[in-house]
Amino acid sequence: MLRKKTCVAMLLAGGQGSRLGILTKEVAKPAVPYGGKYRIIDFPLSNCTNSGIDTVGVLTQYQPLELNSYIGSGAPWDLDISNGGVFVLPPYQTVKGSEWYRGTANAIYQNMAFIEEYNPDYVLILSGDHIYKMDYNAMLNDHIRNGADATIAVRPVPWEEAPRFGIMNTDAENRIIEFEEKPKKPKSNKASMGVYIFTWEKLRKYLIDDEADKKSSNDFGKNIIPTMLADQQRMFAYNFEGYWKDVGTIESLWEANMDLLSKPAPIDMHDKSWRIYARTQGLPPHYIAKGAEVTDSLVSEGSSIYGHVTHSVIFGGVTIEEGASVTDSVIMPGSIIKRGAVVRRTIVAEGATIGAGSFIGEETGNIAVVGHSVSVPAGVNVAAGVQVDAETTFEA
Repeated sequence: MLRKKTCVAMLLAGGQGSRLGILTKEVAKPAVPYGGKYRIIDFPLSNCTNSGIDTVGVLTQYQPLELNSYIGSGAPWDLDISNGGVFVLPPYQTVKGSEWYRGTANAIYQNMAFIEEYNPDYVLILSGDHIYKMDYNAMLNDHIRNGADATIAVRPVPWEEAPRFGIMNTDAENRIIEFEEKPKKPKSNKASMGVYIFTWEKLRKYLIDDEADKKSSNDFGKNIIPTMLADQQRMFAYNFEGYWKDVGTIESLWEANMDLLSKPAPIDMHDKSWRIYARTQGLPPHYIAKGAEVTDSLVSEGSSIYGHVTHSVIFGGVTIEEGASVTDSVIMPGSIIKRGAVVRRTIVAEGATIGAGSFIGEETGNIAVVGHSVSVPAGVNVAAGVQVDAETTFEA
């Protein structure tokens, strides 16, 4: 018999991440590398560990192999415990058949048996594609103190950006009185972060009712939250003012990496009281050769730099050969930038090779992308904003 848990976390990590283009052709979005040594999913997992939440279900669906392998037993995040830990939860077959997760609420519905194994008082719903550091326990205490049925984390956004978000309108006590999805004329600038805490007994009822509604999209933002509001359930906003980045697009992923090069960086990766844990490969120290130049950059272990690197994030096991130049770019694990190549404002995915003398990206314009394990021939030009995959052809 498993010991009862106060709170169980459910981490939604099954999205295809189509707006990340070829970067998610081979891997799920939460498994995309970030920040020189991390993957996106390290942030919510580390937040759980640091918040004292030791039971986490990770709901996978799209391209789960690398994500499953990366999570493993959960040891890097101290989630390899006997009573709890981290569990990968893909869709599965039952006597009624099998089906993909149809929406965020349906994904939780399909895993109610997992949640009920721990008989929690509360359930924390998280997304696997945001970069932020947050104390979920403080949010849970707020939820309990308010006697809430649901608490939704919100962050203030610039008023001119508010129409892009789901906006929570609240009263003087921070109780949510209205939810507006991408309003043209927002009444507040409190944007939903997609981080929810529900009292489990109440959420369980709404999940069952939502599943029975054949017209529902089975989604928290579109269905569960508006229905609970309409029923006048006790719903509160939890104000969060730290760094938060939804890395759902090529541009935002690039920006989030570049943010780490700011002084001071908007998210403190050196804070020993709130570490971000990751699975490491145990690579040797990085090497910077005589004559190489590295300026204002992050360079991870196992990398060898013989050329020039400026304002860039270099992951582990990368080689930048003599005469090569990398500027304002993100070079993911195991990639090779050959002699004399020039890489500007580009994301180079894992295991890619940039041929000698090639020009990738431009000093301005959209971010260029080179896909997973792609080899770009020598001496070619790739313009700003172009995504290069294995099917890309180049003019001779």
